Amino acid sequence: MEHHHHHHVHPTPDMQKLNRSFIVGIVLNIVFVLAEAGAGFYYDSLALLSDAGHNLSDVVSLVLAMFALRLSMAKPSLQYTYGYKKSTVLVSLLNAAILFVAVAVILYESVEKFSNPTPLDGGAIAWVAAIGIVINAFTAYLFFADKSKDLNVKGAYLHMAADTLVSVGVLVSGIVIKYTGWNVIDPIIGIVVGLVILYSTWHLLQESLRLALDGVPEGIDIQKVETVLSSDPDVLNVHHLHIWAISTTQTALTAHIVVKDITHMHEVKHRLKHDLQDLGIEHATLELELKEEHCDGHCDCCEEQQGCDSDTQPYL
Repeated sequence: MEHHHHHHVHPTPDMQKLNRSFIVGIVLNIVFVLAEAGAGFYYDSLALLSDAGHNLSDVVSLVLAMFALRLSMAKPSLQYTYGYKKSTVLVSLLNAAILFVAVAVILYESVEKFSNPTPLDGGAIAWVAAIGIVINAFTAYLFFADKSKDLNVKGAYLHMAADTLVSVGVLVSGIVIKYTGWNVIDPIIGIVVGLVILYSTWHLLQESLRLALDGVPEGIDIQKVETVLSSDPDVLNVHHLHIWAISTTQTALTAHIVVKDITHMHEVKHRLKHDLQDLGIEHATLELELKEEHCDGHCDCCEEQQGCDSDTQPYL
């Protein structure tokens, strides 16, 4: 067995740039949360308070994401042979959970106030929301370039992009209240805020949970990986194939490869690992076997060349 680490061929985030982006985003959003919460209490606006609460959860999320990215750069140790790279996955899952709690609070408060709307200053609400649009949109822009390179960064981007839309909704409610006096629009916007957050967070929760359970990362097709490995002219069979995420940006694989002979073993490994890099898998551990070998007593899948029986699936 050979455990070989490749340099990443897929784009990875610029850590220094991301660190600056997180700091700027955190500072801006803390200032805005304080201003928006103060305005919400002063004008008794649920739309402003719910949006401030969501923005506060975003500040926490940004802090956690920045912390996880810094941990992911820590060197491996004897106890943590991959370092703390998995922390990025755990933080993504935690951020999704925080957002779901925020949604529950927003929806509960909105329903409560829906039956008893109070008079509000629509003009003030609109002005605060307009400031929120600028801050949220700018913060989202900070993460736009790297959102496809890391799940944590994608989460930060989605949070801030959703907040921008939410602030637009609050702006609309303020204008409606100012010119119509229809105060019930405030809890209605609160409900819309909750639903928008829920929708934008659902995929983040799914993918974070998948990676936390060592599932195959999104964008990696295990059937395609098996086909690519099996298509090598010197490969007879692939089994015991496992793919999981080391972090939100790095993917690992282990597999047993049945080869025709061991004469060109090193060349076969080199080709296979190069093919895996093209599929987004940077860390590969391949065990090469001959047709006559058995798989550590599990079954005769190496000998039969057809994979294991129904009780021992080849890549589960």
